[in-house]
Amino acid sequence: MIVRLVQRIAILLASLAVSSVLVFAFMAVLPGDPARVALGTSASDSAVAQLRQEFGLDRPLVAQYLSWVRGLVTFAPGNSYISHAPIGPQLADRLQVTLWLVGTGMVIACLLALPLGTLMAVRHRKPSGLVLSALSQVGVAIPAFLAGILLITVFAVGLGWLPANGWTPPDQDPVLFLKQLVMPALSLGIVQAAVVTRYVRSAVLDVLREDYLRTARAKGLRPTRALLRHGLRNAAVPVVTVLALQLATLLVGSVVIERVFVIPGLGSLLLDSVANRDLIVVQDVVMIIAMAVLLVNFLVDMVYLLIDPRLRGGGS
Repeated sequence: MIVRLVQRIAILLASLAVSSVLVFAFMAVLPGDPARVALGTSASDSAVAQLRQEFGLDRPLVAQYLSWVRGLVTFAPGNSYISHAPIGPQLADRLQVTLWLVGTGMVIACLLALPLGTLMAVRHRKPSGLVLSALSQVGVAIPAFLAGILLITVFAVGLGWLPANGWTPPDQDPVLFLKQLVMPALSLGIVQAAVVTRYVRSAVLDVLREDYLRTARAKGLRPTRALLRHGLRNAAVPVVTVLALQLATLLVGSVVIERVFVIPGLGSLLLDSVANRDLIVVQDVVMIIAMAVLLVNFLVDMVYLLIDPRLRGGGS
């Protein structure tokens, strides 16, 4: 168990190092001078050179990379090329917003997908199971931004129950915060639930065909009790993998949803920074998203060890 934990931590650290190199290299090869962009095309060469020196852009790439990584590790990523404002507070505020959105969307996806997928598997030959399967197919075909537009049309424009856009921190007005969170979280959660439901159905169907479950039913356990007691734990392993992948999809999908609902999260900051060519902010946001995805994969590996005792033994 300890050996596997150390292995997973080593893989996580190596993946973070490789990701940081790739992100930095990608930004470094982009055409254009960040200092020239910040000052405008009419700026003098001396002003551009002074700004390059101020931000350390005149140093070798290796020195720039090490300085950038040091800033991320010490939570002091420096200042924006465009506004000259500290990046750290912006990232902290925007990350909090995105975590609320993605976290709530994932909770909604799980609350819908796990019971519905199990029900679809148990009743896969009955009309109710076929109807749920057809509805999940429709959900898979609908992108999150379209689901958001439909929700705005119905609940904000048509019924007037919820605000169409905006964001209020929970400590300022909890009620308004929840009202503004409902539709963007549903936009992400419903679409992801449709995807996860298919995998839950497949995993549970595989378990239902196993010999040990037939044996449990033959010994007198009712089918539902046999599934709950012996089957769902085994079905959970592939489902956890899918949930991890869908969480990464939620992080990427939140970029568009934040634009649709005018939410000041990491996605909006990323798009604004790309438009302004504020490359240092783009670099930081992309790295944070990469770190989040890698951390989720690491946590999934830890969950595997808890779910499947066979993985706690020796070996690779």
